[in-house]
Amino acid sequence: MQIADGKETYSKGGEDSNAQSFAISIENLSHSYDGKKYVISDVSFNVNRGEIFGLLGPNGAGKTTTIKILTTLIQPSKGNVKILGFDLRKDGMKIRRRIGVVQQDSSFDFATVRQNLDLYGFLWGIPKEERTKRSIELIKMFGLEEVANQRAFDLSGGQQRRLQVAREFIHDMDLLFLDEPTVGLDPLMRRRILDLLKEKARKEGLTILFTTHNLEEADYLCDRVAIMDKGRLQALDTVERLKRIYGGTKAIEVILASSVLNSEIPIYDNFFRKLREVQVDVEVSKQPTDSEPAVIVSKHPEKVIEAIISVANEQRVKIEWLNVRKSTLEDVFIEAVAPSGSSEEVSSQGNAKESTTIAKSSTQGGGGTSANS
Repeated sequence: MQIADGKETYSKGGEDSNAQSFAISIENLSHSYDGKKYVISDVSFNVNRGEIFGLLGPNGAGKTTTIKILTTLIQPSKGNVKILGFDLRKDGMKIRRRIGVVQQDSSFDFATVRQNLDLYGFLWGIPKEERTKRSIELIKMFGLEEVANQRAFDLSGGQQRRLQVAREFIHDMDLLFLDEPTVGLDPLMRRRILDLLKEKARKEGLTILFTTHNLEEADYLCDRVAIMDKGRLQALDTVERLKRIYGGTKAIEVILASSVLNSEIPIYDNFFRKLREVQVDVEVSKQPTDSEPAVIVSKHPEKVIEAIISVANEQRVKIEWLNVRKSTLEDVFIEAVAPSGSSEEVSSQGNAKESTTIAKSSTQGGGGTSANS
């Protein structure tokens, strides 16, 4: 098994030179709340500077505890953690000065949107003139102009969430932790915020650790993702590489000539029967309708496509539509945390399945270093 991460040079005065390559460096992290059961078990990974890193997993996977540790809210039971080169156990105050955190907590309900931003900036020690300037920019950026003078208590759920994300940008930071930042947002505002995060990472070098249950968001936003389950790391790589590794079966969509569907002769049935004779690895997961294609699943889509074309020619049936659906991050997620591939097959070190390569990623920052288990 290999776990690899890109490297960048990153060094500021007072930081540990051994961790200067990464914004986050985690080594053998474990945590137990009661001293008996570990909710995180021997997790190790690194996050590059300027990278958008997704931390995914089902409920109870250990994501929330991991975030609490990385944001200095709790101390880990075991393991070593470096944040921006600082030791988590020794340099909590230095870390907190350089990170931002957007969680599920509420804003200051008694204050207006404008006052919320001003108060939050005041707590960060930002001068009044600069606070005012940034507040105006953020209100516009997050589409809060019409409610700028309303109390947070009176805002809709989506407006409150926008305010929670906006206020974190009132101050400067090197590393931003986002916990479900787009919950309750409409599609347009969700995309607007995701694009803003991308811009902050690409143009300003902001490092972002992002948790979400919306896998389409993670696919769109993240450079790399880590998938946790039952406190252990199951997969880690770029989204595209994970799709190739965990893709499993592929879905082949096929539509035969429209006259075939309406024919009294069961041509589709005959077609599928012949297809199974030619290509054993075929399962029809969805029958065709007037508006939807038939869906065939197989681990060898290239062979199935050849067989479909061959059978169609043999039976003189016209193919109107033939498509192999690309694997999604949801396919990866389900495969990575499936019961047959999680706790039973996790190595004694608590990382990913021995049969699976958590491969070298091609993230910004260059080559990688590997740790073999």
